[in-house]
Amino acid sequence: MIQLTRIFFWGMLISFLGSLPLGTMNVMATNISVKDGVTAGMTYAYGSMLVEIALVRAALVAMSWVYKQQKIFRIFEWLTLLLIVALAIGSFIAAYNMSGFGTAIPDNTKHPFWLGVFFSVTNPLHIPFWFGWSTVLLNKNMLLPNTRNYNWYVAGIGLGTIGGFSVFIYGGNYLIQEMHANQNLLNWAIGIILLITAAIQLYKMFNKPVVAVVRNR
Repeated sequence: MIQLTRIFFWGMLISFLGSLPLGTMNVMATNISVKDGVTAGMTYAYGSMLVEIALVRAALVAMSWVYKQQKIFRIFEWLTLLLIVALAIGSFIAAYNMSGFGTAIPDNTKHPFWLGVFFSVTNPLHIPFWFGWSTVLLNKNMLLPNTRNYNWYVAGIGLGTIGGFSVFIYGGNYLIQEMHANQNLLNWAIGIILLITAAIQLYKMFNKPVVAVVRNR
């Protein structure tokens, strides 16, 4: 039970922190909550969250097969490492350039749930983001390749996503303006965290063999 609680927590934490950088989806949540109320904003968040956890759960099925092919998994570890480094470099570049933020927000928010579904489905980052973090957790033997672990992990991800959206829904436009003003600091912090993660991943790859596969239970 302790191991399941731990993976639930990690899924929640990663999802929560991953929801904080400014983007179309969380700005839309603020826009809906200010315009139509908190209930509409949370409805939008639930639509987005359900799509995300469905995509992650489906991706974990493929991940389980990859994990059983140890040679392929080693290749995948290197690809994940390169992805994390690339994301870190992107964060540093954005911080250095102090890139502005802009997003196109549609006026029609009569169906916030389906709007959340639409934005989540069209988000290209869900799969690489969660493939990458899931590889890291598998490599550290924190996420075990079985159904029960995957379900707790995905439940944590769902709660973390709702928590991240709630920050923007209840924080409103004031939070958006403050985070926009300090976006470069947030980008530096994210870049540093990603580099540390990449260093830990590299260390584990050279100092710890891939663990034995645990059967589904």
